Amino acid sequence: MSDHGSQGSLSRRGLARRVTVQALYQWLLNQTPPTALLRQFREQDDGLGRADPAYFEELLNGVVAQAPALTLDLVPHLDRPLAQIDPVEHAVLLLGTYELRYAPSVPWKVIVNEAVNLTKLFGAEDGYKFVNGVLDKLAHQLRPDGF
Repeated sequence: MSDHGSQGSLSRRGLARRVTVQALYQWLLNQTPPTALLRQFREQDDGLGRADPAYFEELLNGVVAQAPALTLDLVPHLDRPLAQIDPVEHAVLLLGTYELRYAPSVPWKVIVNEAVNLTKLFGAEDGYKFVNGVLDKLAHQLRPDGF
């Protein structure tokens, strides 16, 4: 998984989401424990960059701890078996679902937009369309008052 862009004008929370997707990708592929991932990203040169370290830790620990429940939220909205989902898209979907469910102060449109941008950055060419569709349906389900 390569990072083709610079950190540009992303917010500290946006950068934390970016690093979280990278860590979740490793977790999904290798079952690397969150404690090891947190240590790895803190110790790497420019591992966290300007990212909000507390938000990164909250997101990573929260997604991993809630992964079974987040997966239950996601599966009804998928157009294929979970095992066939690209690991980058899977990581982004878990993160987006976590924020939709557990970060009510973050507007749903921000969550979906960030997820789409992360998928464009790290994922397959048209993966962002899939992620957008799934998270849009989930936003309607998890935040019915937001529409």
